[in-house]
Amino acid sequence: MPIRFPKKKRRNVVRQAQHGDTPVPVGRHSTRVRLRPRSDWHKRNFLTSVLIPSLFVKRSGEYVPPQFPKVREGEICITWIGHASFLIQTYEVNILIDPIWSKWLKVIKRLKRPGFEIHHLPSIDFVLVTHAHFDHLDRRTLRRVAANQPIVVPTGVGNLVHDLGFHIVHELDYWQTVELGPLKISLTPCHHWGARFLADLHRDFGGFVIASNGRTIFHCGDTAYFPGFKEIGDRFSVDLALLPIGAYEAPTGREVHMNPEEAVRAFLELRAKTLIPMHYGTFPLGFEPLHEPPQRLLAAARAHGIAERVLVMTEGKPVVL
Repeated sequence: MPIRFPKKKRRNVVRQAQHGDTPVPVGRHSTRVRLRPRSDWHKRNFLTSVLIPSLFVKRSGEYVPPQFPKVREGEICITWIGHASFLIQTYEVNILIDPIWSKWLKVIKRLKRPGFEIHHLPSIDFVLVTHAHFDHLDRRTLRRVAANQPIVVPTGVGNLVHDLGFHIVHELDYWQTVELGPLKISLTPCHHWGARFLADLHRDFGGFVIASNGRTIFHCGDTAYFPGFKEIGDRFSVDLALLPIGAYEAPTGREVHMNPEEAVRAFLELRAKTLIPMHYGTFPLGFEPLHEPPQRLLAAARAHGIAERVLVMTEGKPVVL
């Protein structure tokens, strides 16, 4: 059981011990995307066709004070903040995943405002960050959220958040689980990469399975499609699958994000009950129009006969499930 650490300590990071009965992860080292661009990546100019035009686009969305409902035992309340950021509320705790309220990712403009302002957040008990990319690990936002609560990150990411005001930093390797109050939080593999900068390839990345009172939520993090979804579905009984559907036409031509059709395939392999799309419509990270991903997702869901199991959320509007 982790113990309190002094805030003056340089690295306040606790790593889970390996147990003898922990299954060896399948493909442990096969999930990292290669950084080399596709050979024809230069045929389209992201700077002139997407980035510069986006600077002249007015941000959409409005800040509306959210009306968080009272969550009863056995219920889950999910609020999409935007991009991959979610507030998840159970009967007992409030969890924040990949929070980002920043208006810019360096030179990339945020085109859709968060669903509500950060000061409207309820008291946050736990924070989860899936990987170190700037659109998922936003230090400015995390510093404002930090209130001496625990934070959970993949191995190698702890030193980026340890000094922001969190009580303790839990680093997880793939398939490891940490118990925080009534929650069991497990890190799953994905097909992506976790470097904050090009040189620091030591940082891991993944998704989180959150189990609470018989309900299970899977936040996929950031990923391209890979065969590991079936194994995740075999290991966990997933109720709600939060899956990325945007940024699939990457400027480098690399396959680093799922497209909507692949998200439907992943959902079916997970054998989850409800699909909630994310990672679209907020930042212009690919060549595809911001409105395209949900349209393609619903078309693919109808083709597979699962349209009624897809929940397209609106930023800032809580949904109780």
